Amino acid sequence: MKNYQLKDIRNIALLGSKGSGKTTLAEAMLYECGVIKRRGTVLAKNTVSDYFPVEKEYGYSVFSTVFYAEFLDKKLNVIDCPGADDFVGSAITALNVTDTGVIVVNGQYGVEVGTQNIFRTAASLKKPIVFALNQLDGEKADFDNVLEQMREVFGQKVVPVQYPLSCGAGFNAVIDVLLMKKYSWGPEGGVPKIEDIPADEQDRAMEYHQALIEAAAENDESLMEKFFEEGHLSEDELRLGIRKGLIDRSIFPLFCVSAEKDMGVRRMMEFLGNVVPLVDDMPAPKNTADNEVKPDPNGPLSIYVFKTTVEPHIGEVSYFKVMSGTLKAGADLENVTRGGKERFAQIFCVCGQIKTPVDELVAGDIGASVKLKDVSTGNTLNEKGCDYVFDFIKYPAPKYQRAIRPVTESDAEKLSMILTRMHEEDPTWVVEQSKELKQTILSGQGEFHLRTLKWRVENNDKLPIVFEEPKIPYRETITRASRADYRHKKQSGGAGQFGEVHLIVEPYTEGMPAPDTFRFGNQEFKMSVRDTQEIPLAWGGKLVVCNCIVGGAIDARFIPAIVKGLMDRMEQGPLTGSYARDVRVCIYDGKMHPVDSNEISFRLAGRNAFSQAFREANPKVLEPVYDVEVLVPADVMGDVMSDLQGRRAIIMGMSSENGFEKLSAKVPLKEMSSYSTSLSSITGGRSSFSMKFSNYELVPADVQEKLLKEYAEKNTEE
Repeated sequence: MKNYQLKDIRNIALLGSKGSGKTTLAEAMLYECGVIKRRGTVLAKNTVSDYFPVEKEYGYSVFSTVFYAEFLDKKLNVIDCPGADDFVGSAITALNVTDTGVIVVNGQYGVEVGTQNIFRTAASLKKPIVFALNQLDGEKADFDNVLEQMREVFGQKVVPVQYPLSCGAGFNAVIDVLLMKKYSWGPEGGVPKIEDIPADEQDRAMEYHQALIEAAAENDESLMEKFFEEGHLSEDELRLGIRKGLIDRSIFPLFCVSAEKDMGVRRMMEFLGNVVPLVDDMPAPKNTADNEVKPDPNGPLSIYVFKTTVEPHIGEVSYFKVMSGTLKAGADLENVTRGGKERFAQIFCVCGQIKTPVDELVAGDIGASVKLKDVSTGNTLNEKGCDYVFDFIKYPAPKYQRAIRPVTESDAEKLSMILTRMHEEDPTWVVEQSKELKQTILSGQGEFHLRTLKWRVENNDKLPIVFEEPKIPYRETITRASRADYRHKKQSGGAGQFGEVHLIVEPYTEGMPAPDTFRFGNQEFKMSVRDTQEIPLAWGGKLVVCNCIVGGAIDARFIPAIVKGLMDRMEQGPLTGSYARDVRVCIYDGKMHPVDSNEISFRLAGRNAFSQAFREANPKVLEPVYDVEVLVPADVMGDVMSDLQGRRAIIMGMSSENGFEKLSAKVPLKEMSSYSTSLSSITGGRSSFSMKFSNYELVPADVQEKLLKEYAEKNTEE
């Protein structure tokens, strides 16, 4: 394989909804450039992209696949991404390390929710987009209808470079309005027959051609002037204008293909090699010091590892992008993220499982290495003296959670190691050992996302596991002031234990004035605050402790022990055992013994006095509430809204967004447990949602009563 220079490298992310045909298109691209001699199919489970056992089991992509295509003296580095929303992390990674996205649209079904989601992600990263309208040979394919729909959703920036002469089973020819030629194919596809445009298509072709020229000319003043003067642009000028339009996202070229029949693929690859932005045309990524790092082959050597996998018969494979400099086989680099040194004994260009050794890779290129000692996804490795660090990929918050445990408790450590490895492969799998819930919580983008992990653990690692409903991280608080005292006294021969604590609890709000006077019945308690501790709680809210002791009733050295007792109960609330929050405690009196008083006595006295006061302060349970946004087709809006209201949701608003309806709601986390599955079922997989923690709110009285009863029964059993 030849060594490619920066100007000859194109980095492409292959994107689209599930079922749009990306994997089939990848096969056709690899076939066209001679990497494979025979095209595989998803049905036959022999494609270059879907080569992991779990992908063959489910019949569609789970992981992104890196491959290269040498075409017309250009090197196209392509990352084929899964289409399911559950695996959006792969698409986000790919868009961050490539320069152009090719979004494959199903010519039979048009713009789907997944199409819109990935377009929105590309827009947030300001990436150029080329559309490939696939499956035009399908019986439901309708070019005009899909083009109209795309323009409604993505705007008039969608500009056809080609249009088909017919759709459905008879699809075998397109009019290319960039080159103003007719391309047609035989039954086997492949190399097209190129002819002049038929007379009866001249008017329509010229109309599209003029629209393309206008869109291209808008991006360059000199081209615009020439277009106004002469009414046309040359082929090279058109390419220049389109490239500039791609860079500033003012044009989204549309190509027509049948990936399954290998029709139109070669022409689209020509465009990708000749027209789309070069690596150094795009804004340079920034390192963690907020400095741009240009892809300079002569600069200091720095690489960024964007993906790691464990592959059969090979072990760990690290995929990287050369951010600066030139990486040569045998190079020694420092891992500035984790520390330590790594030798890149071999470097490869990759086509799925096919790995071709190369001597060097220049800045902007993508490659892989195997069996590195201690390298993880997101690591930066540099030559000595280079201080670049990269951390530019941001993943969405999880949407689906399950508690996970091994069937055999002794396998807990093994499972922990497996989950750590899984997170390395897909950072959108998030693992948390919850001290609060006493569960290992696995979070992901949806039910299928987690089910995929379960399949891999049980089939690849041979470790049976169980998914359970995760406990909800409730909080406890109080709604009025209350007073209690408690005497801890224990005598068992020798030194005894004695401590007595009198305290008042009240709800705490930020900025409230210092305590002054409390009245309970006919008694009045005046507070003289000597000292105040504000303790921010790791789980949110505060515990504020006011030392109001006068006359030395309790020695100052015992106050920290009392605070420890209070924290014991804040960590395990009296109502449900959940964390408590937002409480102010005034310790105003007590007693001690000159011999028997000690820290443990006052810790226990403080804990029990707090429990009593808490229970009498009209305590309430709080539940986590999330902001939820649901994107749905209009025809299922009513069903989705009804389902949300059945989940105790408060609808905050509705709006239209590019052909879809957007519902905004506040929903308790308890009600979101199986929402991704329910939403998919209601809408036939045509919807998507996102959720983000909002705040804690009081649970309804009936829910609180149920929680208290369950907690009491659990404690009785124990």
